[in-house]
Amino acid sequence: MTLAPLALSLGDPAGTGPEITARAWRALRDTGPVFMVIGDREALESAPGGAVPVQSVTRPEDAALIFSRALPVLDIPLTTLVVAGQPDPANAAAVIRWIETGVGLALSGAVSGLVTAPIAKAPLYAAGFGFPGHTEFLAELTAAGRHDGARGPVMMLTAADLRVALVTIHEPLAKVSALLTIEKIVNAGLVTAQALRRDFSIAVPRLAVAGLNPHAGESGSLGREEIEVIAPAVRALRELGVEATGPSPADSLFHPEARARYDAVLCMYHDQALIPVKMLDFWGGVNVTLGLPIVRTSPDHGTGFDIAGRGLARPDSLIAAIRLAAEIAARRG
Repeated sequence: MTLAPLALSLGDPAGTGPEITARAWRALRDTGPVFMVIGDREALESAPGGAVPVQSVTRPEDAALIFSRALPVLDIPLTTLVVAGQPDPANAAAVIRWIETGVGLALSGAVSGLVTAPIAKAPLYAAGFGFPGHTEFLAELTAAGRHDGARGPVMMLTAADLRVALVTIHEPLAKVSALLTIEKIVNAGLVTAQALRRDFSIAVPRLAVAGLNPHAGESGSLGREEIEVIAPAVRALRELGVEATGPSPADSLFHPEARARYDAVLCMYHDQALIPVKMLDFWGGVNVTLGLPIVRTSPDHGTGFDIAGRGLARPDSLIAAIRLAAEIAARRG
């Protein structure tokens, strides 16, 4: 079975998205996976350190015909000049449209999945964007799409042999405890287990569930969330057929021997999950959104405004995200 090309939304054009996209194409043009950029052609042609041939396409199927010799772009032009390292709310509408176009193509089956280059939230908020981040926006855009099983979005990060999924995502740490519920943890666990089976070909997924407090609450002396919320959620997951264990102290879940005992960790908040991923493989981590009717991956880093325009950005994480999106799409095939 021949897969449709992937779509890649360009992200904030003032960040490193254009240059890492150009470098990813250079690395993958001979082997694939084939992808089509949705963004501004001129931003790609002027990407620092890029110097790659760019060709406009009007249909995703045309991308495969030219991918080995030129970077295919569905050109949706910007209306405001891009200055590297200086995000501009005037370009927010185009950035949003690039994402919306990619989602629409993925929902229709015209592309096999969507890879998203990083966006910056501040300029989008200044333009009226009403979502905490990419993940939540994608959930809204795909809400009407058909999806079997528990519904996301659940953010998963992968690096080397580690997979971590999050119960809460872009939330202030002070709010996390109040946001944790048995239902939310159970849904995140079900979505994660289903994705491990379908998207990662793990027949019987093993899910480790992290505690919230130091030492997983120390039998209630350091917090009662483990007793009142997390442990009941773990029991519910087991009753639903998920091989779940915990809650376990987070500080002992990520060393090599521990990683051999599970297929993914369900973490309670953002940094609990992302710090071990970035310690394990800072350059090659991938963000995967689980529980959506489309395949979506992203590099595990931000826009890099501080190095944009200097030709210093590494494409490792974007290349890994493209490859993983193609692998998941093939498994869903």
